[in-house]
This record gives sequence, C-alpha cells and structure tokens, in this order.
Amino acid sequence: MSDTVLLICGPFTPEERGRLEGAHAALHIGGPDEIAALPEAARATIRAVAYKGHHPFGETQLAALPALGIVANYGVGYDAIDVAAASARGVKVTNTPDVLNDDVADLAVGMMLAFSRRLEDGAVLVRSGDWAQRALPLNRKFSGGRVGIVGLGRIGREIADRLAAFKMEIHYTSRSRKDTPGWTWHADPVALAAEVDWLVIALVGGPETQNHVGAEALAALGSEGVVVNISRGTTVDEAALLEALEQGTIRGAALDVFLNEPDIDPRFRSLDNAVLQPHQGSGTVETRRAMLGLQLDNITAFLAGRALLTAVN
Repeated sequence: MSDTVLLICGPFTPEERGRLEGAHAALHIGGPDEIAALPEAARATIRAVAYKGHHPFGETQLAALPALGIVANYGVGYDAIDVAAASARGVKVTNTPDVLNDDVADLAVGMMLAFSRRLEDGAVLVRSGDWAQRALPLNRKFSGGRVGIVGLGRIGREIADRLAAFKMEIHYTSRSRKDTPGWTWHADPVALAAEVDWLVIALVGGPETQNHVGAEALAALGSEGVVVNISRGTTVDEAALLEALEQGTIRGAALDVFLNEPDIDPRFRSLDNAVLQPHQGSGTVETRRAMLGLQLDNITAFLAGRALLTAVN
C-alpha cells in the first residue's frame, strides 16, 4: 500500500471503482468512519479522496490523512464535507456541478406531472384489473399553473425553463434578481409561496439553507399548494411539512429527498397526497458516468499539479 495515493470512500459501483482504480493506485473503504482503522502507513500516503455519500467527512477524517490535498465529491451537493475544516488544512474540495442538471430537472417535472395526473394511481388501476369497474377520479390540470422556484441556480433555472414550456407563470427567489424572460422575483420563500400553486425547492444543502422553507412558507402556500423538493431533506422543515400534509393545509408534495435517508420518517409512507422517490435525481447511466468522470478529472488534475476543474474552496 506504500504507493497508494487515492482513497475511494463510499458506495461506489464496481464500474466506478474500476475507473478510479484504473487511473490511480487506490484503496477502497465503505465510508468515512473506516478511515481511522486503516494502517498508519496506508493513511500516510493518501493524497486524494474520491468521496461518495452523505455521512459526515470532517476534521476527524482530515486529521487522519496527513498527506491529503483534495476531497473530490461525487455529486453537486457537498454538505457532508466540512469545507471550512478542509480549507484550514489546505485541502481542496471539488464537486460535480452541471453534469446532473438535466436529470434532476427532468425528475422534478416528472414528479409534478405524476402528482398532478395521479400517474401512480392510474397504473395501479390498470394493473389491478379494476379499470372496468371503476374510473380514476378527475385529475388537476398541470399546464398554465403558477410555480415558484426556491433558488434559481443551475438546476433551478433548468426546472424553470422546462416549466415555462408548460405555459406556467414563473416566480422565484434568489440572493439577487436574475436575468430572466420576465419572471417575478420575490425576496423570501414566504412571499414567493403566497403567489404560487407549486413551490419547487432547488437549493444547495448545508447549514445556511437548513429549514429555509418553514411552517410560515407552507401556511402561505395554502390548501391548493404543492411542495416539490429535489435539493436536500434539510432545506425544508420536515416536521412542519409532515404536519401540513397530514392536516391537509397544503394539497400535497412531490419529494426526492428526505432527512435521514434511507431511514425516512415512517409517516411519509402512509400519505396519499405525496409522490415519493428514493433520491434518484441524478440516477441515469449517462449522468452517473459523467459525474464519476468529472470527479476523476479533478483528482487527476490535482495529482498532476494542474488547476482544478470545479473547486469549491
């Protein structure tokens, strides 16, 4: 292990591991908690970490890898990595933006259509053989609604562009007004929620956005409103969201992310007014390959002394 420079950390697929191991002398572990158990000689040679997952990667892990220079994250969200602690140690952090924008935006729209047109119920009706005995209740029209995008960044913009094609009226929040084709900016999620039928959360995760959409915004959204979250489970007050869904103070939700994934709050499973997905926003063959490619390109650039492609710090 003396020549090992790369630590592959997390639930990488065999294909992904093969690409990483084919590029650099590497060692694989299941997660950050296993770093401390590695032999000291192995830890001493690690210069780069290819990280995948949501378990915390912080000061304890950084301190255990004295030669570490980069933590390359698999995914656009890097809230599991303590960037401040990494910066203090001179360790660079990278992520994989842009390559997953289309997939996440596609899923957001797909979940909205599934909710609005009750696609899950329709499939059950056909497969059960009961179609001849009963009809699916009338759905709600999707096109022409009013949508609010909470965070008009890369992914939020892709979602808005898609929904504009559905003749929707686009509203949004962001730190400042964006150059848009006449879309309406609001200063905060409460003001935004009061003006829309759909509230789509497209924020980055982390402490700064924790519970960004809270009980007040859900109340402003009202009984005809639907929450869509493709960001992180932390960006919405989950307790308030569950209460609103159970009490019917909002019409429903379409969610790809939750707190404590995959061991989510069991109350979600009994809801009949929510479309639920297993955090599969970037889950296509093409995008996952592109994510791994960008992660590997950052690692290779660092080890070769070249500029990083997508540095976070």
